[in-house]
Amino acid sequence: MRTTGPIAGRRRTCAAVATVVLTCSTALTGPPPAAADGGPAPATPAPKLDWEPCVQDGRYDCSTATVPLDYADPGGRTIELTVVKRKATGPGRRIGTLFFNPGGPGGPGSVQMPQTYDLFPQEVRERFDIVSWDPRGIGHSTAVNCFDSAKEAEAWSASHPAGFPVGERERKTWIDSYRELGRACERRDPKLLRHVSTADTARDLDQLRRSVGEPRLTYLGISYGTYLGATYANLYPDNVRAMVLDSNVDPNAWTNDTSKQARLTTFLRIGSDRSAAATLDRFLSLCGSATVARCAFSAGNPQATRDKFDKLTQRMRERPVESWTYARTVADAVNSLYIVHPGWTDLAVRLQELWQGRLPAAPATPASAPPVPVPYLGEEQAAAVLCGDSPNPREPGVFHALEEAAAARSGDAARYWTWATGPCSTWPAEPADRYAGPWNRPTAHPVLVVGTTYDPSTPYAGAQAMSEILADARLLTNHGYGHTALNNPSRCVNDHVSHYLLDGVLPPPGTSCEPDAPPFSAPEPRGGVATGGGGTAAS
Repeated sequence: MRTTGPIAGRRRTCAAVATVVLTCSTALTGPPPAAADGGPAPATPAPKLDWEPCVQDGRYDCSTATVPLDYADPGGRTIELTVVKRKATGPGRRIGTLFFNPGGPGGPGSVQMPQTYDLFPQEVRERFDIVSWDPRGIGHSTAVNCFDSAKEAEAWSASHPAGFPVGERERKTWIDSYRELGRACERRDPKLLRHVSTADTARDLDQLRRSVGEPRLTYLGISYGTYLGATYANLYPDNVRAMVLDSNVDPNAWTNDTSKQARLTTFLRIGSDRSAAATLDRFLSLCGSATVARCAFSAGNPQATRDKFDKLTQRMRERPVESWTYARTVADAVNSLYIVHPGWTDLAVRLQELWQGRLPAAPATPASAPPVPVPYLGEEQAAAVLCGDSPNPREPGVFHALEEAAAARSGDAARYWTWATGPCSTWPAEPADRYAGPWNRPTAHPVLVVGTTYDPSTPYAGAQAMSEILADARLLTNHGYGHTALNNPSRCVNDHVSHYLLDGVLPPPGTSCEPDAPPFSAPEPRGGVATGGGGTAAS
């Protein structure tokens, strides 16, 4: 899981309106809260943040926070967290700090927040400092790194097939490769592996909240960041000022505590395979309804385009195009569905090149460099969090049977998502501090949950589950495509998010939005089209 539009100046008044849950800025702030359990304030002092302009980009400030490795032993070993901030741009009174987690697990906020910054609603950028960080174990923070050199890491990556294994020989290679990765990680820093859980990161987030002087947390989390947000909301329910959870993970399915499907992998439990299959089907249908000028892979109608994709994947099993195997093609297709513009158009071009037997060009890289250098982001960083938080089968041999059963219901995408947790079958560490519920502790203020109907990673059902599980949450439906509404523009979603973050106003129950630009349309320079972005509320 990885993985926009302005509002004019809004009057900040206290008013009794049907959709207003928190009626004015003072209601959103209130007095400083007690500790999560109602007891005394945390014994661990908040880390001091000494902000300095980041290298390469004076618009961002960076700092390092020192926190305990183990909050049960605050006087023991410490670790460092890299933190990045973009100050509120004005005009208008600054409200406070918005913390942002870009997902993952394993997303480095020091890189991804600056890359995502322009997609935040304009009014949010004007009124909030936006802060993100590399979670413990990740990126520039004290990181899980199981190799002595970049060359050694590259050699390990080359030791197993891209995408997922196909055939008995590749499955053995895959399992052996990840077993060796786990052993290497255990040798280098076994204690760190046991202290990179989402609960640990939620405690870090509360420390950062205290460091910037906020009495309560304002937060936007996408993808895995929704699970982090739900964990925080239940560890520190009194500390929630406003929380937006976009493209949601079902917490019960992630932790498996209430699931009857105990033998399934994480992503099969949360339904990523079915959601990816439905999104891929929409991609092919909409492509087939478009001209080849709009979608290069179009075969003239939806069914013919679906058939063309099936023929391509069958052919790729037997005749790869150099390094482009069947598994790499499927993995590329699933991951390229995350961002509609230009991701879907670019995917269609690559599929057409493969159809013609040509090696596709590499996907485009971001035009601007992040303010800090991109850190090492090896697979072991995400695995350390995922495998500790979320139960998976511990017998590697069962994954093939799970893959075949999932593929029978969800096609090619299921093979990718089944093996995405393959490393967990041989992962050596158990977390010292794992949170698995309850998820319904009443929060100081309600939570806004955003779900996209065609999401290739976190299904819309996850947003429905999140809004039902949390004690006080409102679901906003995005009738769109791609992974996260933040990365796939909708003026309607942004208006509701802005109104909620600034004023505490939730959308009416049943509200839904549309994307600014449908797939294979011609977006405006910043992602809008004249007819998009409308919202509706159920009567």
